[in-house]
Amino acid sequence: MLNDRAQILLKLLVEQYIADGQPVGSRTLSRHSGLDLSAATVRNVMADLEDLGYITSPHTSAGRVPTPRGYRVFVDSLLTVQPLDRAQIEQVEGKLAPANPQQLINTASQVLSELSRFAGVVSVTRRVEPEVRQIEFIALSERRVLLVLISTDGDVQNRVIHLAEQVSPARLVEAANYFNEHFAGQTLGQMQRRLREELHVLREDMQTLMGAVLATGNAAPLGDCVISGEGNLLRTHDLTADLATLRRLFEMFESKTGLLQIFEASAQAQGVQIFIGGESGVTALDECSVVTAPYEVDGEVVGTLGVIGPTRMAYERVIPIVDVTARLLSSALSGA
Repeated sequence: MLNDRAQILLKLLVEQYIADGQPVGSRTLSRHSGLDLSAATVRNVMADLEDLGYITSPHTSAGRVPTPRGYRVFVDSLLTVQPLDRAQIEQVEGKLAPANPQQLINTASQVLSELSRFAGVVSVTRRVEPEVRQIEFIALSERRVLLVLISTDGDVQNRVIHLAEQVSPARLVEAANYFNEHFAGQTLGQMQRRLREELHVLREDMQTLMGAVLATGNAAPLGDCVISGEGNLLRTHDLTADLATLRRLFEMFESKTGLLQIFEASAQAQGVQIFIGGESGVTALDECSVVTAPYEVDGEVVGTLGVIGPTRMAYERVIPIVDVTARLLSSALSGA
């Protein structure tokens, strides 16, 4: 536990370093702390903080900078969050007006990037399904049929169905027409629930084809993410100073594997989560901080969104950006 004096000086040091990126000296802290302390006393407190691993001294400067452990104490105990003002909230609300799910996810990642000026990420732990506009069954051979699903956002999915018995082309057209008349405009999940209730009243060949639609929904891929504003990180001196670190970071953005690892883990938690440096467990993020929050559809968590930036980020500003965007995305998706 740090005493009040040490907490005040650590908070001031972190805030000062975040603001200008320069190591902070004892004279600066003594002048701005509001405490009646000499520079020598401040140096003693800083030495204690350094021994505890909260700050460190770069080789080229007499000043100190926060360590990941120091940032952790700062965000957990000392940070004063600055809520978004009403105009900013209304701006985000306007951009996240209900629309098709994929468009909302893309927009949310852009909003996070624009407001934070870092990289915005929205992961989909369980795929947010678009509505299906049309279905087609196309005979490939006697017992092989191509199932074509066309969504309202223009996405096309193809699945090859292997049938136990041959179904005539006329029956395929009839089955597609039945589907388009009764199920168009619904998501795969909604269709699955209705089809399970109605399968018993359909002919056997129709049951086979509609059963294939059910299986398509169950086989839907899980886990993906949308990234916006990676280029913002190229303008961040803390990251561009080490080209090897920057290369690993962009390789991670390309493969997305490490991103999905941390974002899917965040979906299990409640509220805003902050990973500082090596806390993420992803080597490419060792010099970064990740601020995340889960989002929902009709009360069920379906993914996580967040901001990736340098450890020297304005946490008091980024945290509410992530929190508000998650809440508004949840609202828009539930009402879309």
